[in-house]
Amino acid sequence: MFTHEGPTLRELAVQAFSSTMRGYDLLAPKFDLTPYRTPDRVLEAVADAVRPLGPFDRGLDVCCGTGAGVGVLRRLCRERVTGVDFSSGMLGVARAAYAGHTGGPAADWVRADALALPFRDAFDLALSFGAFGHFLPDERPGLFGQVYEALRPGGLFVFPVAAPPAVGSRAYWSLLGFDLAMRVRNALWRPPFVMYYRTFPLAGVVDDLVRTGFAVRLLPLEEFGRRPDGSPRARLVVAARG
Repeated sequence: MFTHEGPTLRELAVQAFSSTMRGYDLLAPKFDLTPYRTPDRVLEAVADAVRPLGPFDRGLDVCCGTGAGVGVLRRLCRERVTGVDFSSGMLGVARAAYAGHTGGPAADWVRADALALPFRDAFDLALSFGAFGHFLPDERPGLFGQVYEALRPGGLFVFPVAAPPAVGSRAYWSLLGFDLAMRVRNALWRPPFVMYYRTFPLAGVVDDLVRTGFAVRLLPLEEFGRRPDGSPRARLVVAARG
């Protein structure tokens, strides 16, 4: 939920009618006070699930934002970690937040588009949190290809995926309504702000990863329980570069 310390309604409106990059530059100083920041519970669950898959030397946080995922990487990697994002505002907040941190590998901050990553065969582990709604379905193969090239052979690309809400539930209608509103906004207003909740279905994501060359497995994140049909409420996608 938003709090009085977070962005005002006016600030959110200005962000919503900016480009995706400019919107995040504007939101950056208060981003960690919004519901958009990945909850610590999710970060902890992913760290716990990934740790046994190591060891890892170098890690990459794709679309790192203010750096929450970099904190996970610093606990998992031994040598160095890198956060990459296209928003200079978000990177500035992340850089300041980690400036005094000691006791873990050093962090580098790189401004770049995830669809044109400036890395090749550089990392043992790549992860991402909450960023995929900013990529349209036809951009996924390009994104996954960039991550594939950034990883060393055998390197892992991991990210959590929540189960979709039940059809007809309040959450279902809420996400559907948000996506419809964004489609109308982007049809009527330029520049577009790309942010959708229903453009990252697990089956399609796995297909795109496999076509890219990854070997994919799904691990249940049991901390989040199971749905009435017995399926996990959340999974960790683990994609290994061949």
